[in-house]
Amino acid sequence: MPRIARGAIPSPNIWNTPQVYELENRAVDPEGAADAAMRALRPWTGATVLDIGCGTGYHLPVLAAGAAQVIGVEPHSDLATLARRRCADLANVSVHAAAAQDLPLPDASVDVAIARWAYFFGPGCEPGLRELSRVVRRGGAAFVIDLDATRGSFGRWFSHTVPSYSVRDVEAFWDRHGWQRRPLDLRMAFERRADLEAVLRIEFAPEVAEQAIAETPGLELAYPNVLRWRYF
Repeated sequence: MPRIARGAIPSPNIWNTPQVYELENRAVDPEGAADAAMRALRPWTGATVLDIGCGTGYHLPVLAAGAAQVIGVEPHSDLATLARRRCADLANVSVHAAAAQDLPLPDASVDVAIARWAYFFGPGCEPGLRELSRVVRRGGAAFVIDLDATRGSFGRWFSHTVPSYSVRDVEAFWDRHGWQRRPLDLRMAFERRADLEAVLRIEFAPEVAEQAIAETPGLELAYPNVLRWRYF
């Protein structure tokens, strides 16, 4: 059985079906718009970069190509093991099995922290925000990428799957903590129809997933996100 770091927020899509989530990672944002938006705000060439909730480490090699050091943190021990395996030949990458609210890092040791679809979903993530304030150096930045539930079919499907999600509460939370935001118009592009359908089935409740599949012709779909950031 995998070990789960104390306080971790369950992530059923990747925790339960990492192979399908790998297909999703490959499909999301083929243009690299998210990375480009973050780098425009705070470049990480030669920097120490922290990937919080790194999963199987999909994004670590890309970060490592420009950063001096990349640190992945993942609360699910089996996924952390896969991330280490993926990056075994990258000398500037390390991976820790730990939670966002208990980072195994020294104070002021990180230049750029990134969380994609992991932990920082609004109210309740204050312990993780305190950890960001502890580990990010002066002049550094933290980024959070999350689905924009207010836009498009994807946002509608998400809202039907998680009706307790309050856009108003989430936006008020980030405003209160001084984070900035901008929309990201991402997309998913798949090579096979079966892969698209499998991804929709791990992202949404069963009846919503079937509706999403019926509403999505072809191999692509819009994936509206929001980028949040704060300088330190």
